[in-house]
Amino acid sequence: MEGTVKCSANYVPLSPISFLERSAKVYSDRLSIVHGNVKYSWRETRQRCIQLASALTHLGISRGDVVAALAPNIPAIYELHFGVPMAGAVLCALNTRHDSAMVSVLLRHSEAKIIFVDHQLLDVAKGALEILSKASRKLPHLILISDRESQLSSQNNNNRSLCSKDLEYESFLANGEPDFEILWPNDERDAIALNYTSGTTSRPKGVVYSHRGAYLNSLAAALLAEMTSMPVYLWTLPMFHCNGWCLAWTVAAQGGTNICLRNVTEKGIFDSIIQHQVTNMAGAPTVLNMIINAPRSVQRPLSRTVNVMTGGAPPPPQVLLKMKELGFNVTHGYGLTETYGPATVCMWKPEWNSLSPDEQANIQARQGVNHLGLEDVDVKDSESMKSVPSDAKTMGEVMIRGNTVMNGYLKDRKATEDAFRGGWFRSGDLAVKHPDGYIELKDRSKDIIISGGENISTIEVESVIFSHPSVLEAAVVGRPDDHWGETPCAFVKLKNGCNASADEIIKHCRDRLPHYMAPRTVIFDDLPTTSTGKIQKFVLRERVKAMGSVSKASKL
Repeated sequence: MEGTVKCSANYVPLSPISFLERSAKVYSDRLSIVHGNVKYSWRETRQRCIQLASALTHLGISRGDVVAALAPNIPAIYELHFGVPMAGAVLCALNTRHDSAMVSVLLRHSEAKIIFVDHQLLDVAKGALEILSKASRKLPHLILISDRESQLSSQNNNNRSLCSKDLEYESFLANGEPDFEILWPNDERDAIALNYTSGTTSRPKGVVYSHRGAYLNSLAAALLAEMTSMPVYLWTLPMFHCNGWCLAWTVAAQGGTNICLRNVTEKGIFDSIIQHQVTNMAGAPTVLNMIINAPRSVQRPLSRTVNVMTGGAPPPPQVLLKMKELGFNVTHGYGLTETYGPATVCMWKPEWNSLSPDEQANIQARQGVNHLGLEDVDVKDSESMKSVPSDAKTMGEVMIRGNTVMNGYLKDRKATEDAFRGGWFRSGDLAVKHPDGYIELKDRSKDIIISGGENISTIEVESVIFSHPSVLEAAVVGRPDDHWGETPCAFVKLKNGCNASADEIIKHCRDRLPHYMAPRTVIFDDLPTTSTGKIQKFVLRERVKAMGSVSKASKL
């Protein structure tokens, strides 16, 4: 309208960096991070992130450069969520369960200039760098994150293999300037993070997040998680998963306290909740199973309700019932890496309170409706792009549009265009829509297995099984698992005259893949095929359903 202008007074690019700036003022002396004996206030966290950003620029990092991290939920990975974008760079938090081969692929694809590595994962990182060196690739700087919590930084055996040219995290921070001027994004659509999906090693898919999307999704996550001011958040969800579903930034926005857990165990969860008066946490259904199946000697009565966000495979109704009995209020969401984590939530309606516990749990397992950061979520016919009837029967593809959808796939314009064809993000997931508009996931059109919150490409697992000299045909589907949600189940047909046991096939896979990707079940049989020779996976899925769930969890 006449008389209006766009200027620095009324427009500032959105960025979650501003959350830390505000909390350092409003919650200056309040605890921001707790990890064993290591504790920081919000003022200290901001100062450390400022120095981290400064040190990065001294090492040659500039706008748009990628900085990788391979670390569990410890203070350093949290600080990197702010320090890296403060330097104008892009954070790429890598899955800590990847092996050296996969890490090398992702470092090469992302062109990361630096990789921060936790001391327990140093061998994996060194292996990745060795692979890159053989390919005559320029190696990223390696910065070791020592074990401060146990005060073993100088004695840790892994440090002996640290080259003189490599750096140590705390020393690296100390070199940073305390008055460094933050490099704010020039455009709020500038990249803030790069997160890899479960693509194969031959074609990784790097999802690019923007400052704007991260900002909006962080605020939406606060509403989803029922996270009020000054929450105490327990990190049972890996921060490498979609930047912890953007909750790494959300906790800063609310001036909360991050309770870090290097290893997620039943005892660690209950002890942390009691000791720190935890209000919120999140995680895949695996974490819920861990809680409800914890020994009675570990389970502790809670003095207050703990709000839990969960995603991945829909949790069974009996799991939700048991969680409620133990004092946990579970909110089920659905989303993808491409949507910054949860995109929908099963918003509870008061009229459902009169339903039986079983009926409530069945409703609670639905994926629900879009959160406030998204414009719309719909179930559509993939070809006509028409919405399916709200009859809870007609299946279609889940499609999403809004400000918390990725910028695109790094270096893959075709995949980006395909994903956005028709003006919506195509999830590849199949669902139905209930009369009230709530969606319910039914299948995954791309056959992805979600195990313990991890996405597993069946194609990649099948290719490894095929590499066994006795295997003629193989197909992998997800088998229901009481602990992990789903685990890979392999159907194998052997060559004539050849022999192989299930244990042999599993070992063959575990020797060549991260262990969580290896099949837990192997069935030797002919594979059902169409007239054109295509394996009918829907038939195999029905077979594993009839077999029932894997009731006994095995450790990875």
